[in-house]
Amino acid sequence: MSGRYAWRRRPPLTGGATDLPVLLPAADRLARRAAAERVIGPAPRLTAAHGWVLAAVFVLSWGAAYAQGTGAGSPDPLAALWRWLPLLMEGFVFNILISFMAMAIGTGVGIALGLGQVSLLVPVRGSSWLITQFFRNAPWLVLLFFVMFLMPFEFVIGGLTIPFPDWIKATIGLALPVMANVSEIVRGAVNSVPSGQWESANSLAFSRTQTLFQIILPQCLKRMIPPWMNLYAILTMATVLASIVGVSEMVTLTRRALAAEANAAGLLVPFYSFVLLCFFAYCYPIARFTAYLERRFAVQL
Repeated sequence: MSGRYAWRRRPPLTGGATDLPVLLPAADRLARRAAAERVIGPAPRLTAAHGWVLAAVFVLSWGAAYAQGTGAGSPDPLAALWRWLPLLMEGFVFNILISFMAMAIGTGVGIALGLGQVSLLVPVRGSSWLITQFFRNAPWLVLLFFVMFLMPFEFVIGGLTIPFPDWIKATIGLALPVMANVSEIVRGAVNSVPSGQWESANSLAFSRTQTLFQIILPQCLKRMIPPWMNLYAILTMATVLASIVGVSEMVTLTRRALAAEANAAGLLVPFYSFVLLCFFAYCYPIARFTAYLERRFAVQL
């Protein structure tokens, strides 16, 4: 008999043989159900055709700019972009610097916060969870404004005035949501390790700290890298929010370059298309490498 129940012959206590219904192990059935639930269809992939479409949009934007700039005294979009290219690329490098620093700060504090969420001490676990949920669900721009206006513009130590630049405050403001998301990544990775790992380490007289740092976290590393890289790509694209609070990054410098050009209406699309192209060229390889790591480090259940 196949199905959920099967008949197995067991010798009774008093002799003879009796057919009794026995519930078969559900591990195979649950594994098949979990595999079916994880199948959501093939993931969309960018092909060469998508690249040609993006290139066509870029060329059409330049064509529109040239069409708008046919009047006398109108600037040449290509010449104007070439003239401002060093300044714009300097701003883009500043975006990358802010993303590196914010990711480093957020990762360091987020790991400690994520480990606090799996602590056995109730006050530590509760406070870590509260901080994580607050900063994880708060708008990034609001956090950026809070940090910019609540932190001082300078520090006075022993009669020495030390300025506190806006870009450092913007880095701290962007590091706060990164910290909360890294905390969730760490908590989810630790909880994804089978409980048998903890039980085996406990049977070998490992302390909880030894188990966590010598057994659990090494297994969590490959589970945390793909979402961590995806979070970095999101952070890099979010660094343009610093332009709203006056940080001289790429978008801010683009606005200043357009303001310095006469009849700059025809330059809006080409300049901002160039900004879009720079961020796409930087973030797309990260996204593809993240997808590769997800396939390579996929946990087979």
